[in-house]
Amino acid sequence: WDRAAAAPRAPAGPLAPAPPTAPRSPPLTLRSVGYARGPMEPSPATALSRRTRAGRALRHPHNWVQLAKFSVVGLSGYVINLVVYTALLRGAGWHYTAAATCSFLVAVTNNYTWNRLWTFHAQRGHVGWQGLRFLVVAIIAYAANLLLLSGFIALGLDKVVSQAIAVVLVTPLNFIGNKLWSFRVRR
Repeated sequence: WDRAAAAPRAPAGPLAPAPPTAPRSPPLTLRSVGYARGPMEPSPATALSRRTRAGRALRHPHNWVQLAKFSVVGLSGYVINLVVYTALLRGAGWHYTAAATCSFLVAVTNNYTWNRLWTFHAQRGHVGWQGLRFLVVAIIAYAANLLLLSGFIALGLDKVVSQAIAVVLVTPLNFIGNKLWSFRVRR
């Protein structure tokens, strides 16, 4: 038998007396325990970015300069890619995958040359090994590009617009692969 359950209850509602409360102690503040101000806790994103390789890389200005140069070279390759793609697709009547493959080869040659000579000039290794690595990264980016291109066309987008969007979406993959592998600094 539970006495608490059998005890008479006070009426509920706005007229019911308030239950007795214990006396309150002053609130515990950071100042009362010796801190002049609260410790600055980093957010989880900040803490993570300090520990990751990418987070450390973002704090070096030369990486931003390289990204800007890579973007300029990429823009030239982007224009070349779209011009060649459009000429082969609409002017010569090629299938979009053949036009994309040819435009890829022309643009990747342009991009490798300019990235080697200008963007990553301080990280020049053997031309053959860097070229092979650049080609591997480019082929991976090209495969991703073809998947996106085919998907956009299947959704009913214009073929040139689809290629333009696909190239933009694949650019970060391309930069990271080239920065961290094709043109990486040997230690």
